[in-house]
Amino acid sequence: MTTLVAAVARNGVIGTSTDGRPDIPWSIPGEQRRFKELTLGHTLLMGRTTYDSIGRPLPGRTTIVLTRDREWSAQGVLVAHDMEQARALAADLDGELMVAGGAQVYAAAMPFADAQVLTEVDLEPEGDVRYPSFDRDAWVEVAREHVPGETAYDVVRWERR
Repeated sequence: MTTLVAAVARNGVIGTSTDGRPDIPWSIPGEQRRFKELTLGHTLLMGRTTYDSIGRPLPGRTTIVLTRDREWSAQGVLVAHDMEQARALAADLDGELMVAGGAQVYAAAMPFADAQVLTEVDLEPEGDVRYPSFDRDAWVEVAREHVPGETAYDVVRWERR
């Protein structure tokens, strides 16, 4: 099972890359806790830039970093150089692969995804990193939870038809 997990603004923005460093253009209380609860105990797949912005493997999860740089490594993570290799590594682990970004990794994983869990953030921030568009006719919305607050958001689960 492959699940894409992302927080996406109304305008599709998922991040900014200021000075070559990725950043999320909002901070919403409780949103990162939901990410942790969803991904804990599973295998996370992320790109090298996303990993570098976090700076360490996240506790309670196996991390696979997707990078084209054949020399790159980091302690405590597995390294894959293409989606096929990443999927093979994940298959040898707990079976569920949770894709955590960035944009290029989401786009590469989309054809293999069984589900998407999108936090739809009620903002339209500036940003140059966007979640890939997807054919909504190929997906069905199976759950939606509205979370009110200063910055409201919906947590939506999509499953491939």
